[in-house]
Amino acid sequence: MLTVEELRGLVDAGEIDTVLVAVVDMQGRLQGKRCAARHFLDVVLPEAAEGCDYLLAVDVEMNTVDGYTASSWDTGYGDFVMKPDLSTLRRVPWHEGTALVLCDVERQDGEPVAVSPRQVLRRQLDRLAERGLHAFVGTELEFILFDDTYEDAWRRGYRDLTPANQYNVDYSLLGTARVEPLLRDIRNHMAGAGLAVESAKGECSPGQHEIAFRFKEALVTCDNHSVYKTGAKEIAAQHGRSLTFMAKYDQHEGNSCHVHLSLRTADGEPVFAAGSGMSPLMESFLAGQLAALRELTCFLAPNVNSYKRFVAGSFAPTAVAWGRDNRTCALRVVGHGPSLRFENRVPGGDVNPYLAVAALIAAGLHGLEHDLRLPDEFTGNAYAADLPTVPGTLRDAASLFARSDIARDAFGRDVVDHYLNAARVELAAYDSTVTDWERIRGFERL
Repeated sequence: MLTVEELRGLVDAGEIDTVLVAVVDMQGRLQGKRCAARHFLDVVLPEAAEGCDYLLAVDVEMNTVDGYTASSWDTGYGDFVMKPDLSTLRRVPWHEGTALVLCDVERQDGEPVAVSPRQVLRRQLDRLAERGLHAFVGTELEFILFDDTYEDAWRRGYRDLTPANQYNVDYSLLGTARVEPLLRDIRNHMAGAGLAVESAKGECSPGQHEIAFRFKEALVTCDNHSVYKTGAKEIAAQHGRSLTFMAKYDQHEGNSCHVHLSLRTADGEPVFAAGSGMSPLMESFLAGQLAALRELTCFLAPNVNSYKRFVAGSFAPTAVAWGRDNRTCALRVVGHGPSLRFENRVPGGDVNPYLAVAALIAAGLHGLEHDLRLPDEFTGNAYAADLPTVPGTLRDAASLFARSDIARDAFGRDVVDHYLNAARVELAAYDSTVTDWERIRGFERL
């Protein structure tokens, strides 16, 4: 990480000549500008930067779409302000002479843009802070690595790609050794960008891997998540390979993004543990997760493809239940003492971390505000149990989100309507697309 003074020194020494000025869009991607370092110091730092407000009102293909009040043809697609958060200033070691700063999105009058993902999370963190509580989060992102370049994958329509490993390499040191030069590059470059790397391991689908990072304060973790996700793709491209974080690439197990969350006081004292078990606060917070999970799944699984992961026996959850160290449940309680926490297993690799963590905090606050009681833990195979289930499609999740008092009370009507429209846009695009499955099934035989 860099201070402004350190950046000035590196610019004066000719070591840094470019600063990436980035915001996080609705899909959790980094968007922005490559600024000359001198321009950043002389102009952006004192005055901020600007970008078209359509960045928070487009689909994944960057198409302008109808239905947003925050940005549209009717409002003229004006600019918003990209205000650097200097606590995020860092080197980008995988690009020569480059630094990066993340920005908060503001209107021209200085008001924060409520629908921006960073602001959605900040609002929930403020609600927590009113109770003297602070969230600490870890996200576990899986990806599938291919020997093909991104350009080759595009030309092939992302079909018939060659995974970097041909078989299940879960925990296999031999399997990770096959791609260690790339994994090592990602680990070391992320450490150079201020992330605390823990480990890399193989996963069960061909070419699937996970690199884990140490937990941090919620906003820091989400920032690091976005930096890592962008950087891993860029580093893979530098190696002549490609990787995907999409939730379900093929019929094998999909890419998950398990989210771990715990709470501490302003003095840093953990509050989830009490003796050898859970504190009443944790029990109510976890009860809120169960009560709100179905209604807030839109923020945990934002795309049509997200829901293809939820298959019984796939280590992706289907049952809305909690259990101690039980991977068949949507909510898994792990750790002990100061490390006691819960893991939400619903999100996939395509999740926007800011929205997902905001949803978890909102759910927990719902539990605290209503003093909800935690039901008994589930033991056994939750896939086979008669339990409420995670919504099976984005359409179902959007319908629950639209009717949710929990969502409106936590996020406000403007935010709910904004992301409901995003779900409708995604569904409309999917519904109008003729797929390979349809051609294969119907070209000759129907």
